[in-house]
Amino acid sequence: MDMNSSYHPFLGQIPEMDARVVEFPPLKVKDIPMIETRNAEGPFRVIVNMVEQTKKASGLIFNTFKELEEPEFDKLQEQFLVPTFAIGPFHKYFSASASSLWTQDRTSISWLDTQAPKSVIYVSFGSIAEMHEEKLNEVAWGLANSAQPFLWVVRPGLVNGSECLEILSKELLEAINRRGYIVKWAPQQEVLSHPATGGFWTHSGWNSTLESICEGVPMICSPFFGDQMVNSRYVNDIWKVGIMLEKGLERVEIESAIQKLMVGKEGEDMRKNITYFKDKLDLCLKPGGSSYQSLDNLVDFISSFRSRV
Repeated sequence: MDMNSSYHPFLGQIPEMDARVVEFPPLKVKDIPMIETRNAEGPFRVIVNMVEQTKKASGLIFNTFKELEEPEFDKLQEQFLVPTFAIGPFHKYFSASASSLWTQDRTSISWLDTQAPKSVIYVSFGSIAEMHEEKLNEVAWGLANSAQPFLWVVRPGLVNGSECLEILSKELLEAINRRGYIVKWAPQQEVLSHPATGGFWTHSGWNSTLESICEGVPMICSPFFGDQMVNSRYVNDIWKVGIMLEKGLERVEIESAIQKLMVGKEGEDMRKNITYFKDKLDLCLKPGGSSYQSLDNLVDFISSFRSRV
């Protein structure tokens, strides 16, 4: 896991953030998960220790499916000489609503029932992401100016110290109310599988990314931290099933991305690409499929330890 120190501002020179990472060609420097600290050596040591301890494991279990990340699994086999089991997507084995952190507003489904097929952009930045007031304004204006209907999850805590909507101008609220519907939390799997949903603007958490692929819904990606940047880069550059907002949350880029995804030729191509992965995913969960077989192999692997006792 060697990484050039020049990629980290506290270990080398200030890096060019849009430059490609030589060791991991899909990624740009700005996609590398960073921990903001003056003691860069500490977090680096933690990561190295995590990798070394993982190599000592009996096996590795992943919430993904082989057809989505096959080249990455080949690389893992070179680094971790233990059995690996791709048995995802996990949420296909149980309902995600059982672990929801917020009460789901089912009026979102009733509202979707009134919308045309594939016409709505669903917007949700997950359960813990936060943004400043000015960024919420940029999101709101981007949605209002896109001329597309939208379902927007604005949960408590999305903006620190604010009830969120109270900071928006009367003009902006009127524009939102004409075109969209806002809830504090939504039953995401149902929303993504609804016929009216044509796109998903997401923070690119891994669960949300997989859920979108499961339902064949192309994405707009606004990563906040951690693996979300890497997930977004794969969505945009490798799988080509969505658009990463490279400039962050700016209304002009937001408006453009929504229109490309929902009514543009680019969106049609992304929809075809994500349908391809959806079909592969559907097959992987059936008898003989990769995740189905991997789960069987995992059960056999665990059972083998009992026979050794």
